[in-house]
Parts: sequence; structure tokens; C-alpha cells
Amino acid sequence: MASKSLPVFRSSIPQCRPGVPENVTSGDVTAPIHIVTNVSELPPEFLNPSADNQLIIGLDCEGIDLCEKGALCVIQIAFTDAIYLVDIIEGGEALVRACKTALESSYIIKVIHDCKRDSEALYFQYNIKLHNVFDTQIAYSLIEEQEGKQRTPDDYVSFVSLLADSRYCGVTYIEKEEVRGLLRKDPNFWTYRPMSDKMIRTAADDVRFLLYIYQKMMEKLTKKSLWHLAVRGCLYCRCFCINENNYADWEPVPSLPDSLLAEGYMSKEILSVLDIPPGKMGVVIGKKGASILSIKESCNAEILIGGFKGPPDKVSLILFTKKKVSPVHKASPLSEGLGKGPTAKVKCRQTLPCIFARGCFQDSNP
Repeated sequence: MASKSLPVFRSSIPQCRPGVPENVTSGDVTAPIHIVTNVSELPPEFLNPSADNQLIIGLDCEGIDLCEKGALCVIQIAFTDAIYLVDIIEGGEALVRACKTALESSYIIKVIHDCKRDSEALYFQYNIKLHNVFDTQIAYSLIEEQEGKQRTPDDYVSFVSLLADSRYCGVTYIEKEEVRGLLRKDPNFWTYRPMSDKMIRTAADDVRFLLYIYQKMMEKLTKKSLWHLAVRGCLYCRCFCINENNYADWEPVPSLPDSLLAEGYMSKEILSVLDIPPGKMGVVIGKKGASILSIKESCNAEILIGGFKGPPDKVSLILFTKKKVSPVHKASPLSEGLGKGPTAKVKCRQTLPCIFARGCFQDSNP
């Protein structure tokens, strides 16, 4: 069980020293793994988060093509001294519901790699609005930008590549690729019980080094990058969690800190979800992705399309700007623009193309 004796959890992140696999001998690697099927088996400080005992945990989820309808099977939680595999197949819905307070709490930082689909599954299947995430995929990109490296808005590092990066971990994760191969052959891999040794090892390894990576990244992230990380974490958590109330039931996106405002820093990040008329998604994407590529080149934005997991008729657009955002022109409504077919190319360097002209700059959190 996670220790209660440490007054500041942040300072107690394990000082593991991962390198090549044979040199990984830290206590973090040999931390006990608990398979949880009952609420009583989870640490009380996790179930009852408080301002007096703030936590940082590693988090991941496994399931059947995780998404809105792809069943959630396991939630992995890493503490400094133990790893907990929350077995939803055996523990049932009540076990997940017991985790809701912690997963939505501002008092627990959830270190996770690529939160989008995990958040989507938690939201639609259990009405859990994942909050206060430290997404290592986003953090990696921000650090690369700090160091002057060029990247496109959606050029993100995979978890396997992040683990292999000697600046953060330096561990080769061969078994992850093996499990991916098994998942392609059998999408129900995570449903089988009892869990096999390979399932347990892989689930644990997905969170084992997250707290160590968090520590290494915190040493590099600047004040500006930390703010962008907090905002993008919020936006990525909800980008596939489409609802009808404009995210009114979610925690607000962090505002720009006074310290950055005092330095004259101006920036805003916006999530907009666009409805695509039936049969028009191909026009949005364009031949070999030409339309999407044009939009990305014209605007500092990331465009997220659900693919085979869906949503099939939505496009999530996250816009990064250092200027005051004004609504785009209303000359061509969405449906009219899409009716123009693949020739609807980006011409204007100041706004998105006409195919996204209706309301695409609406801030999800005014």
C-alpha cells in the first residue's frame, strides 16, 4: 500500500536509474504489483484525496480498442512503492466508480502518456471526467520546442520511443510490441481471466516508469511550458468526449497565470469540435490527407479525427495562438464549403478554410 508517512509525495518519487534493460535494478522496477478486485484493496489516500495529502500517480488504461464503446478492462495506477492493477472484469462497475473522485481530483496529478482515448472511455462508460493530468506525450513535445526543435502540431512521441530516450528513461520495451501483435490477432486479449503473467507484466510496465519520467521532465519544463501543458492536458482529455453542453460539467481550462501576464506573454489554446455532414469526411481529409495538411500548414493547429474508433462525424481542432482570437468569417457555411469537394483548398493565411468556417473558433471555455 502506498506510504502515508511521506509528507510531500512529489519529493518521494523513486530515484530509479533505468538504463539498458540488464542494468535496471531499482526498487521501482521490483515494486510489488497488486491485482485489485475490491475497493478495500486500494490505498485510502487515493480513494479520499485531500489538500493535506496531495499525490502524484502514474496512470494508464487497457481494454478492447479503448474509446467511447471499447470496453475498459484494467486501470493501472503506479505509486512510489507499489503498482495497482484495478481489474474491472472481476471487480465490476462499483470498483471503477470508487476511483471517480480520485481521477477527477485536483489533489492528484495523473501522469499518463496520451490521455485522449483513456479519457474518452472513462467519460462515456463511467461518467468520469479525467482531470489534472500530466501528459508525457505533450510534455515531450513542449520540451522539444523549448530546445528549438521543429515539429508539426500533431507530431507526438510514442510511449515505446519515450521509454527508449536516454534523457528520460533509456529502457527498451520489447514486450509492448509483442502485446500489440497479440491485440491485432485478438482484440479481446485484456478480457481473459485469470490475467496471464504477460498481461500483468505489460500492464505494470505501462506505468512503472511514469513517475521517474515525470521527475526528469519537471527538471526541464519552463514556466510557460508548464502552463501550456496544463491547458493542453485539459483539452486533450475532452477532445473525444463530445457532449451537448459545451463541456459545462468539466473543470475550467486553466487561465494564463498572472506571472506570465506580467511578462507580457499572450497566448490562448482553443478546442473546437466540428460537425461533418454525412459522407463529407473524405472531403475534409482530402486526397491522401491534402486538405488536412493544408490546414495544418496554414494554422498552428492540431486536427484530431477519430478514425475507425470514431466519432465518425466529428473533427476536434485544437488551435494554438499567441494573438487574440477572433471569429472566422461567415461567408461560407460548413455545408456549403464541404459541397465544393476536394478543391476547397486553404488560401487564407489568417483563418481556417471555408470548410471550417462556421463557428470553428468558439472557445469551449469562454
